[in-house]
Amino acid sequence: MVSDYSNLSLWMATFEGDLTPRAPLDGDASADVAIVGGGFTGLWTAYYLAERDPSLSVLVIEREICGFGASGRNGGWAVGELAAGFDAYARRSGPHAASRLIAHAHRSVDEIGRVVAAEAIECGFAKGGVIRFARSRAQAGRQAAEIEHNRVNGIGADIIRLLRPEEVRRFGRPTGLHGGIFYSPCAALDPARLVRGLADVVERRGVRIVEQTGAVGFGSGSVTTTHGKVSAPVVVRATEAYTRDLPGERRTLVPLYSLMIATEPLDAATWAEIGLDTRPTFADDRYAVIYGQRTADNRIAFGGRAVPYLYGSRIDPATERDRRSHDLIRRVLVDMFPALEGVAVTHRWGGVLAAPRNWVPAVRYDADTGLGTAGGYVGEGVAPSNLAGRTLADLITGADSELADLAWVGIESRPWEPEPLRWLGIRGTRAVMGWADRVEFGTGRSSRLGRLAYGLLRR
Repeated sequence: MVSDYSNLSLWMATFEGDLTPRAPLDGDASADVAIVGGGFTGLWTAYYLAERDPSLSVLVIEREICGFGASGRNGGWAVGELAAGFDAYARRSGPHAASRLIAHAHRSVDEIGRVVAAEAIECGFAKGGVIRFARSRAQAGRQAAEIEHNRVNGIGADIIRLLRPEEVRRFGRPTGLHGGIFYSPCAALDPARLVRGLADVVERRGVRIVEQTGAVGFGSGSVTTTHGKVSAPVVVRATEAYTRDLPGERRTLVPLYSLMIATEPLDAATWAEIGLDTRPTFADDRYAVIYGQRTADNRIAFGGRAVPYLYGSRIDPATERDRRSHDLIRRVLVDMFPALEGVAVTHRWGGVLAAPRNWVPAVRYDADTGLGTAGGYVGEGVAPSNLAGRTLADLITGADSELADLAWVGIESRPWEPEPLRWLGIRGTRAVMGWADRVEFGTGRSSRLGRLAYGLLRR
């Protein structure tokens, strides 16, 4: 049991509101809709259910506090894209259906901005887009191919465009620059302030939230918790990486670790060297994912996936504080922006994200059983969870909605392999991708083995 929730992340540590847990469930209860999980997916679903049909009784069940998991620890990228990309959905539903879904994902960023403004949630929302640096010839080549692929699929320069090095420097000034991509549908924000603010908003709209209440079983019509049984004709599972704790769900989603650091607030001279004046989120195009943002209080929050997976889908709080991994992440950041060499790192944290075996985020709802779920965002859930919440709300209420038949609705994924195959596959492909990055930075040549490993992890 975590006694001090402020130590979960920079975002929780600097959160000025109350982190005292809400009361747990106080015995058996009933609701029209029971939602297991008080993160973004669960809370957005509750928000839009309350909006669509205020007469519904909605109960959110959270084992810790709202925002305890990835929703309160992530990099603060509300990026309007889906981890699987256009092709994965086009193979299943055709290019037109894939295009509709991707367009809705793009627009989810503005929808979050609308709600944040309408509900007065102070979360530092700043729609500055994403700047992805190409810091080797190999990365520049992949970016050029990506732009061509997007154009073929009807995604224009208003969404994503290729930049020359001198254009990139208007956004940020990293070392080793060969070019870059600007992707417009993305906002930097403070995820803890968003998730905690959203919890307060749904309560004001009549949704009941119970915390410190673990779900130990669920099925059609009910959720069994540590504090009583909840009867509900509709049950939504919104548990992401913690799905592995539910009976029968151990191999449904794997928990992958991502770790982060945050610097002290930077002075004007340092920012003049780095850039990021418009607060774009930023990364480069290595295989091993990295991500950063300039925070509203002028820090850099920066992360990567140094320890990707623990044997048996284990979740271990000690891994979230792994000093060697955090030091590696700091070295990557300083290599990108040498002006940060002597800057203090004030916060170190980590957490788990969820990946389905097919790497395809999905929404599912069975009207006959009343069971619904959404997720498997592979680390890109801040904006897609909003779209998922709207989609689930429309499916549950039977609304005549264009969201109800989007290409991600109804997609199933096979379970992950049993151990030790799961550990060997994930850790092995991650090791190959790390090796491929070193080769590409050293030689400038694209690594075929890196591309192969990247693809295999998503099959």
